Parts: sequence; structure tokens; C-alpha cells
Amino acid sequence: MDLFDRISEDIKKAMLAREKVRLEALRGVKKEFLEARTAKGAGGELPDEAAVRIMVKMVKQRKESARIYEDNNRPELAEGELAEAAVIEEYLPKQLTAEELEAEVRAIMAETGASSPKDMGKVMGVASKRLSGRAEGRLVSETVKRLLNS
Repeated sequence: MDLFDRISEDIKKAMLAREKVRLEALRGVKKEFLEARTAKGAGGELPDEAAVRIMVKMVKQRKESARIYEDNNRPELAEGELAEAAVIEEYLPKQLTAEELEAEVRAIMAETGASSPKDMGKVMGVASKRLSGRAEGRLVSETVKRLLNS
């Protein structure tokens, strides 16, 4: 069962269980999936890799919104955003720990022959594809930069 079908099934379960936060989060995900499926050039298909990228973006947006709400002294709104982010994260691949991320980046650096900061683009190109959905882009970039500068 692909992610689209899984989300659709879980929406039904959330409705029956009257889980409001889960239902809202999953409906938002399904909306984004439908838009991606019907976008020009998609051909009505949504591969799981594209679905994961969409969900990573959605989690990032929700966390950013929560931070803004916190900054504006609206903890109840921040709490809702974080709850939705947590629901979406359940469908994402397990995130890499800092140690695992560093090991992956070191392997990519060895593979590409990168040794100096000017090789950052080469390493990031491979790392972005390989670590997509398993590590936040900002963390990957910071790790690559730190390792290339040492």
C-alpha cells in the first residue's frame, strides 16, 4: 500500500475514532498529495519519494508556524501546529541521529573524493538525494560544511 492509500485509510479511522487533530493533519496531507498528483506533468501518479518530500515540507512548515506562534505568545496555537507535525512525522522514515548523519556524510565525501570547502556542492548534490526524508536539509548542510572545514 502506497502512502496515498495509507493516508486515505487512516483518515477514515481518524473520523471513526473522532481524533480531530489527526484528522485535520491527514486531510492536509491528502490535499497536498492530490494537488501533486494533478499537477501538470505528474500524470496522475505520486511516487512515495515525492510524497515523503511533501510531508517533510509540511512538517517543517508546521514547526516554523509553531515557533512564530510561540514568539507571539500564542502557545495554544503552537501546540496545535506541533501536534499536527507529530502526526505527519509518523509517516516519515526514521530520522538519522547526529552520529548516523555524520557517518553518512563522511561516506559520501569519501565516495565523491571531496576534501575542501569548495567541494560542498558536489557533496550536497549526492547527500540531498540519498538522505532525503531521513535528515533535515539544514542539518545535512551544516554537517557537510563542518566536516569539509575540518
